[in-house]
Amino acid sequence: MSRTEVKTRPPLVPLGTLLGRELRNEGVDKPAIKYGQAAMSKKGEDYFLIELKCERNIENSSKPFSVFGIFDGHNGISAAVYTKENLLNNVLTAIPQGLSREEWLQALPQALVAGFVKTDIEFQQKGETSGTTVTFVVIDELTVTVASVGDSRCILDAQCGVVVLTVDHRLEENVEERERVTASGGEVGRLNVFGGNEVGPLRCWPGGLCLSRSIGDTDVGEFIVPVPHVKQVKLPNAGGRLIIASDGIWDALSSDMAAQACRGLPAELSAKLVVKEALRSRGLKDDTTCLVVDILSYDHPVLPPVVRKRQSPLTSFILRKKSQNLTNKGTSNLSAVGVVEELFEEGSAMLAERLGKDSHLDPNSGLAKCAICQVDQPSSDCNSDNSETIFLSAKPLEGPILCTNCLKKKDAMEGKRATTSTQAA
Repeated sequence: MSRTEVKTRPPLVPLGTLLGRELRNEGVDKPAIKYGQAAMSKKGEDYFLIELKCERNIENSSKPFSVFGIFDGHNGISAAVYTKENLLNNVLTAIPQGLSREEWLQALPQALVAGFVKTDIEFQQKGETSGTTVTFVVIDELTVTVASVGDSRCILDAQCGVVVLTVDHRLEENVEERERVTASGGEVGRLNVFGGNEVGPLRCWPGGLCLSRSIGDTDVGEFIVPVPHVKQVKLPNAGGRLIIASDGIWDALSSDMAAQACRGLPAELSAKLVVKEALRSRGLKDDTTCLVVDILSYDHPVLPPVVRKRQSPLTSFILRKKSQNLTNKGTSNLSAVGVVEELFEEGSAMLAERLGKDSHLDPNSGLAKCAICQVDQPSSDCNSDNSETIFLSAKPLEGPILCTNCLKKKDAMEGKRATTSTQAA
């Protein structure tokens, strides 16, 4: 993006300012959620989650939010089923109690990382070898937070255009992930057949997985990590449409094609049309699952068809990116004019970069909480070489703090110790 384009951007708006507008009720009621689901099964390894009435306790009151998820299993269904049943609770456990709504939303990206890694550790302890991709969506009024590993995808279709809210972790397409895997001790290459010819997509060895991130997959190297890409956005007042689907859809349709296939139609019918269009384009080559979620304000009860116009340089960008530490105090009512606000995005696989600096030390009990599994450990053990709780930071009581099991997981993902596969060899 050129410097000229950057200069034309309006001032960025802090999360607190955006949420404050909602709290002041600037003529916008809480949005309604309408959804549809459709699927065609080839191997029976796709699972989905729909939770419309989740509740969190905020300032002595209970506030609702919704969760949607796609779990595309491989090498069996165990990982997909386990993740569907346990991930949400693991995420919520990682969020401190007694937070305001703004604080809760700011804590959510870090909690998603902890929840994904904890779910992966728990499942691998079962000794099963299946794995799963995950696309996990949390909707709190007009704020949408998406966490993903693998190649399932979530897109947003709003008045300003189509925005992809996930990153595909396919080794064939993601150069950064290939570099990370090889730097951590893995090998990336295609399948060799008789005669030395290479066929198929790029895979990670040992194991031969096409993905660089997943939950489960105990039989591959631990550089296949469960650390999700997380993106959080604030929708315009008119709302928007989410299309969440497994790779059976995205191998057949581009993001724009999927959005255009159902634009302006009810969510339930739209999900069926997206699946139908994918099957018409490619046939049933894989499990094909689609969720369509409409987030609608009462002023806009139905998402209208969007007429595409050629974009000028001034309108070609959709998201107004900001860091977590914004100091800009400027305000502009961007959400009222159809612009999607990007509040947070991070995709690093390094846990030290994703789990923050809070130590979660209870001054009354003297216990320190592991940033991943939330297990309490005596803080007096923190300075011992044989302690059960170990800091990633050199300074005492500065987080994140990891228990022994979670530290071992972190070190294995970063190639700092031999993996189970290597040791067995």
